[in-house]
Amino acid sequence: MAVASPIVRLLLDLIAVPSVNPAFLPLGDVRAGEARVGELVAETARAGGLDVTQVDAAPGRANIIARLRPSGPVKHRVLLAPHLDTVGFPALDALLRPKLASGRVIGRGACDTKGCVAAMLSAVLAVAKSGRRPISTEIVFLGLVDEENGQAGSRFHARHGDKADLAVVGEPTRLEVVTAHKGDVWLQLRTRGRSAHGATPRLGRNAVHAMARVVEALEVDYSAELAARAHPLLGSPTLNVGVIRGGTQPNIVPDECVISVDRRTLPGETEAGVKREIAALLRRKKLKAEFENLRLSACDPLETDPRLPLVRSLCRAAGRRRTLGVHYFCDAAPLAAGGIPSVVFGPGDIAQAHTDDEWISVASLERGAQVLEKFLRSLD
Repeated sequence: MAVASPIVRLLLDLIAVPSVNPAFLPLGDVRAGEARVGELVAETARAGGLDVTQVDAAPGRANIIARLRPSGPVKHRVLLAPHLDTVGFPALDALLRPKLASGRVIGRGACDTKGCVAAMLSAVLAVAKSGRRPISTEIVFLGLVDEENGQAGSRFHARHGDKADLAVVGEPTRLEVVTAHKGDVWLQLRTRGRSAHGATPRLGRNAVHAMARVVEALEVDYSAELAARAHPLLGSPTLNVGVIRGGTQPNIVPDECVISVDRRTLPGETEAGVKREIAALLRRKKLKAEFENLRLSACDPLETDPRLPLVRSLCRAAGRRRTLGVHYFCDAAPLAAGGIPSVVFGPGDIAQAHTDDEWISVASLERGAQVLEKFLRSLD
């Protein structure tokens, strides 16, 4: 293995500690949960002189809060907020053995988002080590749980945690400053028919056939409506029918059919509004389908004013003249909904996230830490 800098060694250590979101592993799997990687982050932060607390956002799943207090009274607060959990993968065990090769760190979470954890924590520790703290701005490293599934960590902090003037949410943005992202609503619709023998289908009512008409209306008519809308950073909202289930065997007319729909939303759109639009479309087409409750919280879109002074300061530190939008969602939206202006920033490329050979370049990792340190040193 090539000689590693301190930030690379930290990232290698983080990857080697499994923190797979429990939603993606069997109950009781020893690789599940953020507790062990949270302890590593907490120990590293304490060793660097930060004040560390752990706050349960869900049973047994704690956000890590590491504070660098200002030299004077706290008047402002900035959060650096990456998430600690990762997705799983069939070849997960191999990805938990991190490698450093050809200028890349390879392993599960390398870019999504343990690279951000390493860059953000390193930046805060560098400011702490320098002895030149901001006068009135508290810097908080906030390691969040459960981003990859239900965003329990960010939702909990938005409701119960300290407010801040800005949250910089860690995601692999190729070191671009992101002020807008799409939201996501998952919907489930059911059509009902009447079963009959496959030899006499005229005696039944085929729920799959009825759903086929619904899918056609959604994928053609509704998608055309969405394509006519536009956001300057995000483009158009989208819809995808990703799952369909109906029938039991070929010689029975199916009496039920269910689809699951992914609807990416723009700022200003809501789950209730999306349901109203689809219901109106079905009425116009004289189609019948019932919405069913998935018991999942919608992921809100994000839109933060790029003219905010702290956002402009981060842009200057990153050498960017404008901010961007992205199509994925993350912890920025729950924090923003809780009253904390939020942007997304971090080393790495989202194209490498969730892949079977996930990696981040050492150059991007180290540059990300430098940009963040420069930004933190600009705080008063």
